[in-house]
Amino acid sequence: MNLAWLLSFWILCTSSFSLGALSPGGTVNVGAIFTLGSINGRVAKIAMEAAEDDINSDPSLLGGRKLSINMHDSNFSGFLGIIGALQFLETDTVAVIGPQTAVMAHVLSHLANELQVPFLSFTALDPTLSPLQFPYFIQTAPNDLFQMTAIADMVSYYGWSEVTAVFNDDDQNRNGITVLGDKLAERRCKISYKAALPPEPKTTRSDVQDELAKILGMESRVIVLNTFSKTGLLVFDVAKALGMMENGFVWIVTSWLSTVIDSASHLPTTANSIQGVLALRPHTPDSKRKRDFMSRWNQLSNGSIGLNPYGLYAYDTVWLLARALKSFFDQGNTISFTNDSRLGGIGGGYLNLGALSIFDGGSQLLKNILQTSMTGLTGPFRFNPDRSILHPSYDIINVLETGYQQVGYWSNYSGLSVVPPETLYGKAANRSSSSQHLQSVVWPGGTTARPRGWVFPNNGKELQIGIPDRVGYRDFVSKVNGTDMVQGYCIDVFLAAIKLLPYAVPHKFIPFGDGHKNPTYYDLVYKITTRVSKYTAPQKKKSDDVAYTDPMKMFVTGENTVSTLGRLVLIIWLFVVLIINSSYTASLTSILTVQQLSSTIKGIDSLITSNVQIGFQVGSFAENYLNEELSIAKTRLVALGSPEEYADALKNGTVAAVVDERPYIDLFLSEHCEFSIIGQEFTRSGWGFAFPRDSPLAIDMSTAILQLSENGELQKIHNKWLQRKLCSSRDIGSSADQLQLQSFWGLFLICGIACVLALLIYFCATFRQFSQHFPEESDSSVQSRSRSKRLQTFLSFADDKEEQWKKSKSKRKREDELSNRSGEGSMSVNRSERIQRDISQERENGDTRLH
Repeated sequence: MNLAWLLSFWILCTSSFSLGALSPGGTVNVGAIFTLGSINGRVAKIAMEAAEDDINSDPSLLGGRKLSINMHDSNFSGFLGIIGALQFLETDTVAVIGPQTAVMAHVLSHLANELQVPFLSFTALDPTLSPLQFPYFIQTAPNDLFQMTAIADMVSYYGWSEVTAVFNDDDQNRNGITVLGDKLAERRCKISYKAALPPEPKTTRSDVQDELAKILGMESRVIVLNTFSKTGLLVFDVAKALGMMENGFVWIVTSWLSTVIDSASHLPTTANSIQGVLALRPHTPDSKRKRDFMSRWNQLSNGSIGLNPYGLYAYDTVWLLARALKSFFDQGNTISFTNDSRLGGIGGGYLNLGALSIFDGGSQLLKNILQTSMTGLTGPFRFNPDRSILHPSYDIINVLETGYQQVGYWSNYSGLSVVPPETLYGKAANRSSSSQHLQSVVWPGGTTARPRGWVFPNNGKELQIGIPDRVGYRDFVSKVNGTDMVQGYCIDVFLAAIKLLPYAVPHKFIPFGDGHKNPTYYDLVYKITTRVSKYTAPQKKKSDDVAYTDPMKMFVTGENTVSTLGRLVLIIWLFVVLIINSSYTASLTSILTVQQLSSTIKGIDSLITSNVQIGFQVGSFAENYLNEELSIAKTRLVALGSPEEYADALKNGTVAAVVDERPYIDLFLSEHCEFSIIGQEFTRSGWGFAFPRDSPLAIDMSTAILQLSENGELQKIHNKWLQRKLCSSRDIGSSADQLQLQSFWGLFLICGIACVLALLIYFCATFRQFSQHFPEESDSSVQSRSRSKRLQTFLSFADDKEEQWKKSKSKRKREDELSNRSGEGSMSVNRSERIQRDISQERENGDTRLH
């Protein structure tokens, strides 16, 4: 007998039993579509039956009516799920709980829209099931938009930039991965590869092995697994065999794994391959009602299966519908159905579509569902204006060898936290990076250190590094003539940084350019931050208040000098002062003249306002910076290819200034000391290596270069390539064309020698005169004098105070005369006094000769 004929006959028969209205004391029919062989299907069936019993135990709740939930097993088949839905819609069903998967939800939502029968699902959580397109489809658990947002926050929290996605290629899992890509992009991360597996239950071990083998040869080691439980466990089994559950790998799994852990009485043999995995689980706050229900569960399930959060959502979904029905009846509504006139005219076949009828009170019941607010087993339960569940949140669990541990929570309100979300709802929302926290995680392989999350792809390709094959500044980077080798400052820095990385980096340097002209940076890299400093090369002027102090300034004594030696010294000093005075006049005149003739460029501002030609290095971004940022006409810009061209252009007046990067200018000035820097840098100068955006190698290389800077290796490399014999002075104002202090060293030497000789001659003459008198001393009292007394005598003799000696001599003469007149003492004069007189006389005679 034809299947279509049987189906149409069954519809025709059942349609005759449609009720136009439901009287008090009747039954309210509710359908439920699940795969009862799945974990969630089995848990949902037990939880919904418990809710049905609890609701019917209170006759006042539905006004004496009984709630009847009719189960339909779709048995992993979308076709059977559609048949079940048609069956319910032909028998005056006011609402349907389900379907279990988004594949059927997309189809059945069209029926719900047309017949105005609400569909409520806590497992078909496809984020693309839009309430605008499907207003009669209601998700009574957080949809996968929030689960994928939680995963994106975790990836960002651990500092990974790329992930690989493994998923069943069906509506729910595929659309969830699409949302994950969007959420990662908001955090500047991305999905580097999508491994699509056949929909469950069609996935085979060969399918999984082929995809994981591809992933094993790729860069990313962060894998997000979004499948159903059968496929997910198979993926882990194959991953274990391929060595993908060892150190370095990261596995983040959606809520299917926590469902398996919570509900399975014993994990399958593949469970030993999921150690170190991070998994999400819908968060339900602790409460007395929840604990009481959990204590009932063993009795309800007869110990056949454990309770998971979706069982709690199943229980609350039935209660949500019951409360909406209560409001519906309290509002005076009755249950009635009307045939759809559009279906009555369809004929010519075996199907009697006229049996399908429109629920007259469907729109009011839908409104009541969305407006219901209650506290269920899953906590406070109500819908946001966008029809999402209020405060969606997840537990983050870490699967261990002996079970699992909870390492934190995620909520749409505050992001990642080690504090339960419900305790944060009373505080201000804070999604800043500093407020995101998770506890320590044990990763695959048993390590607690955060995995790097990427490796160099195992596909035989080397890291290709482009280097400019340039004409000028070959000390930075250049190709060795006749070989494939490259050398230079940048090469040494790069190689030194590579050695500090904890992994091997196969690489190959590829010259860019023809070696005859400088390539442009814009051709070598797509985008780089402009860093230009201003440099000009004309002579640097000195301010007027400093110019007068540059020449040597002397102050010459004007005392009268009459001795022969004094005259000799004075004559020499006259020549010195004359020369210095002439030099001062000439030097000052030169400085003032140069100030009038030198460039008027003082910095970037005067360079912009002038009309002089400006040089820049070929290929440098200085050209665009000067033209686009500083609005300098391109006609004023002259491209120069090498340091020699710089020097020639500046000397012959082709350009009046050169603008380039600081390292190049420093190297140029170290070889051409006649030029100098004018003005201050107007952007920060620096250098770096360019990597593709979000390249994980960029972070590790930056860290390595910082280590080189700290341990002094970077400075050694700099000295090796860039250090030159520096100019004695970069200040043109103090260059060799002006007289300096050392210019007069010959004059000062001659003057110094003359002064020393004059003093030496004077000392010798004085000592000879003193020696002529000192040996004649024979008096014992004089000989017994101390050496200090004799030294004092010599100093008195050598003292150039002629007037004091004359006064001393006159005083002694008067004393002698007084002594003779008084008759006291002998007529002899003390020998020492005579010696003193004689010394004084000799001293006077010597001074007379000297003068």
